[in-house]
Amino acid sequence: MQTSFLRDVPQTPDFSATLSISPSPQPEKEVIRLLAIGSQKGVTHVIHTLHVKGFAEVSSWSPLLPAPNPGEVMSILTLHLPKC
Repeated sequence: MQTSFLRDVPQTPDFSATLSISPSPQPEKEVIRLLAIGSQKGVTHVIHTLHVKGFAEVSSWSPLLPAPNPGEVMSILTLHLPKC
């Protein structure tokens, strides 16, 4: 005769769990942030030009954000470089 010790446990649990793992500090890396400010067309052009030159992926830049000056936007690129 088989006995199930889990007969009262539902087959599909009605809860979910999320595990968030933050990257460990990298003391050998330095964080550098580049900021592009200007018209939407100008900032987008710079981002795409740097991508074509192999400097940074377009997706590595932040979304266009409002800049302090009216009519301007900004985007930030964060790089993790080896410490000099």
